[in-house]
Amino acid sequence: MGFLIRLVTTAVALWITTLIVPGVEVTGRSGYDTVFTLLIVALIFGVVNAVLKPLIKVVGCVFYLLTLGLFALVVNALLFLLTDWIAGTLRLPFHVDGFWPAFWGAIVMAVSTWLISVVVPDRADRR
Repeated sequence: MGFLIRLVTTAVALWITTLIVPGVEVTGRSGYDTVFTLLIVALIFGVVNAVLKPLIKVVGCVFYLLTLGLFALVVNALLFLLTDWIAGTLRLPFHVDGFWPAFWGAIVMAVSTWLISVVVPDRADRR
């Protein structure tokens, strides 16, 4: 159940990101198509973050220290672009126009996900 809550939370944050950040778009033909696309892209984003982010943190530890953590913003933008590339490979109607929309999109995604998780905590947070 916690996985589904996180998936929906990420999909809603992604939807908010498409509304706020120019250059991050979901172009579904219908409402159901858009919701399906948001859920699948949220799943891709979660898998990309779960698999690659820990590896990047270990390998790029020095950059994180030298930039006092600001390198994480660049990493998040690149992971957002990777999600766009995977979605494009799967022919999903999700598109990010370049680095700067990915940069701001990753920031909006992080803040939106955090705000939603404050309002709707998953089961693990209730203990």
